[in-house]
Amino acid sequence: MKKVVYIAAVLILSTGVFCSCSNKKKSNDIIVPKSAVTPAKKLIKSMSVSHGVHTVSWGGNTYTIDVLRKSDASLPQAQVDENTKYYDNKITVKILRKDGSVFFRRTFSKSDFSTYVDADTKTKGALLGIVLVRAESNDLLFAVSVGSPDVNSDEYVPLDMKITRTGSVSISKDNNLDTGSDTQSDMAE
Repeated sequence: MKKVVYIAAVLILSTGVFCSCSNKKKSNDIIVPKSAVTPAKKLIKSMSVSHGVHTVSWGGNTYTIDVLRKSDASLPQAQVDENTKYYDNKITVKILRKDGSVFFRRTFSKSDFSTYVDADTKTKGALLGIVLVRAESNDLLFAVSVGSPDVNSDEYVPLDMKITRTGSVSISKDNNLDTGSDTQSDMAE
């Protein structure tokens, strides 16, 4: 009986050895566990810093107009679309006398112009720029734009701003649209 058990054990072991040595079909599949998809972190963009300095003759005197635009993280952000936000800007306008003393200095934000823009521009727009247009007898005239900070967009609200000889500021909507037809008719004459 010991012989029978011994032979049975040898048969079972030899069957296991032969089965384990047989050729297994190898797979080229590589199994990698799925990684968790993390949503892309939404970055808040900024417009570039803009700094312009111009000299103007006004009321018989020479003035230097210094306009500096910087983004400001403390202001509410401009929501261009569901994925894109921009920091809003502050623009500092300085008017310096010939001797370098300050005649006027004020920092503007979009809220200074909120009365003149629609609700959509208030939430999706930013203060884009303030540019000196010309000097008149009693006023310095500036063009102001509030709108989409996206460089690929041309959506903005044009405004006029006057700074008087006493340093007071007045703002109004720009009702003059620049169209090519005015320029073409002037050239034809």
